[in-house]
Amino acid sequence: MWEGSFEAAEARARTVVAAREGVRGRDRRPWVVWTGRYSALQAAVLHGRGAVVLAELEDLIAGSEHLTGASRRMLLRARLFRAWVLIDEGRPAEAEAEVEAVLRTLTRTMYVTEVWELELSALVCMGDVLCALDRHKEAETIARAHLPRAEGHLAFGLQLLLLHSLSGQGRHQGALDESGRHHPASSPADSGAHELAAAVALKGLGRHDEARREAQRALTACERHLHPSHQRVRKIRALLALIAPA
Repeated sequence: MWEGSFEAAEARARTVVAAREGVRGRDRRPWVVWTGRYSALQAAVLHGRGAVVLAELEDLIAGSEHLTGASRRMLLRARLFRAWVLIDEGRPAEAEAEVEAVLRTLTRTMYVTEVWELELSALVCMGDVLCALDRHKEAETIARAHLPRAEGHLAFGLQLLLLHSLSGQGRHQGALDESGRHHPASSPADSGAHELAAAVALKGLGRHDEARREAQRALTACERHLHPSHQRVRKIRALLALIAPA
């Protein structure tokens, strides 16, 4: 999946689920079935088809409250995926409630297990919620506070959050300066995200030719890995439509 083959990953996971389903709908290996469903839905959300699988994702979450340990952490990740889908669907208030619930759960369990990566994922998601609610200064605070301890894709997510929060405050030069700093390698699920953030900043500065080129780069990157209905693809096309022609 992390090479960008989201459709293939989803198909493999659903094949595992079908193979493990028991006679008359009973699961012979419930954990394998649950994990397979989770993996299929994760691939679909990352590919950009979260709206299509939202009901299935909510069904998975609703039937999994009994999980504990590592399984419980996977459930919390599923709830974060739900929150990101809700943001894309224009339901940020519901997303905020979901992320707050995840963070409360993590606060209660951090003393017994290593969950810092999941906590950072939840904080990135909360930052995205705050941006969707036009609370960009709060999102900036989250990004700056936690960037120093983040690594890999989480550092990328927090840096991207910083760019979004700065542009959301009209601080486009600051966002552009931050976009020029070294940033960690991104995963296929993040294709075009950094370029889009830079394009937004350039447009805000009135540098339309550069913004158009950066947006086109973002679109090309997205088209390699993401579904045409992905929220990022829609944002890029909307931005291109707003940029004045050369």
